[in-house]
Amino acid sequence: MAGGFKIEKGPFKPTWDSLRTFACPDWFRDAKLGIWAHWGPQCVPMFGDWYARRMYIEGDDQYLHHWRVYGHPSKTGYRDIVKLWKAERFDPESLMDLYVEAGAKYFVAQAVHHDNFDNWNSRHNRWNAKKMGPKKDIVGLWHEAARKRGLPFGLTEHLGATFSWFSVNKGADKTGPYAGVPYDGNDPAYEDYYLPNRDEFLNENRPWLTANSWWHERWFKRIKDLIDQHQPDLLYSDSGVPFDEVGLRIIAHLYNTSAKLNDGVNRAVYNQKDRNPEVYRVGVLDIERGGEKDIAEHPWQTDTCVGGWFYDVRQRYKTPKHVIEMLVDIVSKNGNLLLNFTQQPNGTLDDECRYILKCMGAWIKVNGESIYSTRPWKVAGEGPTTGEGGPFKEEPLNWTAEDFRFTAKGDKVYAFQLKWPENGKALIKAFARSDAPKVAEVALLGLEGRLKFSQETDGLHIAMPEKQAGDFTHCLRLSLEK
Repeated sequence: MAGGFKIEKGPFKPTWDSLRTFACPDWFRDAKLGIWAHWGPQCVPMFGDWYARRMYIEGDDQYLHHWRVYGHPSKTGYRDIVKLWKAERFDPESLMDLYVEAGAKYFVAQAVHHDNFDNWNSRHNRWNAKKMGPKKDIVGLWHEAARKRGLPFGLTEHLGATFSWFSVNKGADKTGPYAGVPYDGNDPAYEDYYLPNRDEFLNENRPWLTANSWWHERWFKRIKDLIDQHQPDLLYSDSGVPFDEVGLRIIAHLYNTSAKLNDGVNRAVYNQKDRNPEVYRVGVLDIERGGEKDIAEHPWQTDTCVGGWFYDVRQRYKTPKHVIEMLVDIVSKNGNLLLNFTQQPNGTLDDECRYILKCMGAWIKVNGESIYSTRPWKVAGEGPTTGEGGPFKEEPLNWTAEDFRFTAKGDKVYAFQLKWPENGKALIKAFARSDAPKVAEVALLGLEGRLKFSQETDGLHIAMPEKQAGDFTHCLRLSLEK
C-alpha cells in the first residue's frame, strides 16, 4: 500500500494468514471481568445512545428532545453539544478504585464513538477532548489510572462506521416550520467535523463501512495515532475488521507494537464482531449484549452495559443479580464479560451504578476463586434453562435449582447453582458415579467447613445449609480425588 499506511515491524504481517497465528494472551483468559467507560459527548443530553445521529432524523425521540431543549438542528447542532461536555467532576483515580473493588481485572475506555469526536489528544482531529469540551485528555487520564493499579488497559474505536453513520447531518426536515432548511452539518465551515459525506447521505443503500478511500486513510491515521500514544493491551472495533487490508494493517501494528514492548511476544488483544471463523481468529470475538450457547473453542468476550450505552434518564438498569448470573454463564463458556457503567456528563456515576458495583465487589470477594484464572470444565453446565446465544440476547432467565454452570482450576471444579434449593438438597447429574471423576470434598464458598455429600449413579447429592450464602448465585467447590 501507499506510504501513508506504514506500520511497526515485527512478527505479524498485515495478512489474514499471518494474523491468524494470534494466540490469546493468558492475562485476558485469566481476567474474566473488565469494566468499560463508554463515555463521550453524547452523554450530555442524558437521552441515550446514537444521539449524534438521531438528533438529525426528523420525528425521532432524540430529534424532538434536541429541538425542544437545545434548538432545532438547523440552528443548534451536535457541534454545540460537544462544547457543553465539561466532565468537570471526572475523577479517574477514585473511579478506578471502585472498579478494582468490584472485581475488574482489566479496564477499557472509549477512544472515539461514531460521533467523530476523539477522547484523546489526537494529532489528526482538532475535534478532541484535549482541545474542546472537557479540555482534558480523557484517554490519557484513564490510561494513567489503570496502569497505576496494574490493570491491562484497553481502548474502543467506533470510527469505521462514522463516515456513513454521521451523514444524516446533511439532511433537512421534510415537514413543519423548518421544512427544507438544511441542518447545520451542511455548513462548509464545519466540514472537518461533519465530514464530506453528502454522497453517503444520498445513497440509501450505503453500507456502514464505506468504500470511500479518503476515509480509509483518515481512519488509519487516527487509530494508528491512538495505538502509538497509548500502546493498548486491547483494541476493540465496533464492527468486523474495517476496510480489508487497511484494517489488517492496524491489527498488525497493534500486535507488533506490543511485541516490541514485551521481548518479541504480543500481549495485545484485538476485538471485532464478525462471527465468521475465518475472520475472528485474528483476535478475540466480541458479542454485543449476548453470548454463546455452549463452550466456545476460543476465548471470546461479551460487551454490554448496565443500562444504555450513553447516559439515559429513561433507562432501567440490570440488577446485580442479573449481572452476576451473566458473568457466571459467560465464564463457564470460555468468555469474558466487559461491562459498561454509564457516566453522567460531569464524569460521576449515579447511585444505582455504585450500588451494582458494591454488590459485585461483595460477591467477588467470596466467589472470586471460581471466576479468575479458571477454564471451562468438560461441560458448561446442566439443567433445563439455557439462553439463545448470539448478540442482543441477554434477558434475565428464570433459573431453577437444577441449573448449574461449571468452571475448573487444577483439581477443583466449581459448580454454580443458579437458584437456592428450597428442599435443602443439590443434585449435580454431571458427576454421576459411572462416568465422572470422584469427588473428595464439597464446600460452599463463603461458608466454613465441608458439606455432606454422596456420589451415586444418578449424580452428586449434596446436603445444603439451612440458610443461603449471600444474596446472589452461590458456588460449590468440588475438590477431586488426586
